[in-house]
Amino acid sequence: MNTSPIESWDGVEAYFTFADKPAVMMLFLLLAFAITFGTIIIAAVHEKHAYNNH
Repeated sequence: MNTSPIESWDGVEAYFTFADKPAVMMLFLLLAFAITFGTIIIAAVHEKHAYNNH
């Protein structure tokens, strides 16, 4: 049963060949979590420092 509207991969902007590999998907998830958590921590430290100096 082929119900995909895609008939050809010609002209594809991005083609992810690792979508069926759970380890790579988990790596991306952990990387996104680390970046998000790191940004929150750095912002909190900066805000605390700015508040103490003002």
